[in-house]
Amino acid sequence: MTLAEQLARLAETHEVPGAAVAVLADGAVRTASAGVLSTRTGHPVTDDALFQIGSITKVWTATLVMDLLPDLDAEVRGYLPGFRPGVTVRHLLCHTSGLEGDVYDDFGPGDDALERYVAALDRIAPQVFPPGELFSYCNTGYCVLGRIAEVVTGRSWEALVAERLAAPLGLRVAASAEQAILGSPAIGHADGEPVPVWSLPRSNAPAGASLAMSARDLVAFAGAHLDGRVGPWAARMRVPQADVPPGAGQRGRWWALGWEVFDWPGGPVIGHDGDTVGQTAFLRAVPHRGVAVALLTNGGRPRALFQELAAPLLDRLAGVTMPAPARPPAEPVAADPARFEGRYASAAIAVEVRKDGGEFEVTMSDDEDSETFRAVPLDPGTLVAVEARDGAHTSIAFVGDAGGGRARYLHLGRALPRRDG
Repeated sequence: MTLAEQLARLAETHEVPGAAVAVLADGAVRTASAGVLSTRTGHPVTDDALFQIGSITKVWTATLVMDLLPDLDAEVRGYLPGFRPGVTVRHLLCHTSGLEGDVYDDFGPGDDALERYVAALDRIAPQVFPPGELFSYCNTGYCVLGRIAEVVTGRSWEALVAERLAAPLGLRVAASAEQAILGSPAIGHADGEPVPVWSLPRSNAPAGASLAMSARDLVAFAGAHLDGRVGPWAARMRVPQADVPPGAGQRGRWWALGWEVFDWPGGPVIGHDGDTVGQTAFLRAVPHRGVAVALLTNGGRPRALFQELAAPLLDRLAGVTMPAPARPPAEPVAADPARFEGRYASAAIAVEVRKDGGEFEVTMSDDEDSETFRAVPLDPGTLVAVEARDGAHTSIAFVGDAGGGRARYLHLGRALPRRDG
């Protein structure tokens, strides 16, 4: 079965309206596309279609920072006077700054959006924990990095991506809806219907609000990292900097400078995922094999598609075994309920965990929505959802010591402090 046939079959199976994949191996790139850009128009996805890459944008922002800043351990306030003390550029790059990580306030479409966003952070982004204490995925920190790049160069973040990365590497990217409509943009979908919003606010651009490109160009960007064409520091970007708690949102084992690092058999593997308005993107690369896989999608169950498509590709081309997603154990695991139970919250999200019979009831809520699901212990420090969602069972790590056997933080990729005493 060809790559195109595999993609088409899996996209249909997992109700993904449209998808594009690109595979780098032996110095050559293969591409395939399937489905439609929008279920409303029915226009087919082609290999040059532009999909949003979401948080994979962070690797682009980190690449800019590595090119521009000589000292990663310099305090941010040296570039942005008045910024809170103790936070370094390195903290921001590897998500250990302790800043509230999910601040999406809109500061308009103008070139001053990032400047205004960062100026407001003392008001809208509390310090969740001291800088350097632990890993906690932080969109906010990457917006700050984008602003530093603007201050150092006097150019907007979007202009820097185009001038310092895309143009030298011969890549075509779109950083806004106005740029995307000049090509063939994919439209995000939710519940099978097109989403009437293109992107998140411009103030979140460096973290992944709107950057779009083809799968071919995304995998070419990964290739430029693997062979060092982005800069002499490319290999430094994939050196682990921070441990990621096991089970914390099913992420990698470590975080490096922009890259997530997966400790898989046959690896290591670097990569990043990206979610934006109705679109999901995946990128994995095996540096010592010169192999990379990029998958771009616009709805449905993309994670299940990626698992089924990428796992055999990485096995065959790079000798890497992609682990299956976590599943509830067949037999009950002994665990102290006190470790899990309680209320945990940041400024953006709150999670309540309580014992209910032989399981735990987990309720997640934010300003707009609330969701409750059942979970069981995966090990003495991790819960895993009983029911799968998008082909995966959500896992939650509980880390730190709050006394009495209780965890100090609930970790979903983001660290949420205990709030019940």
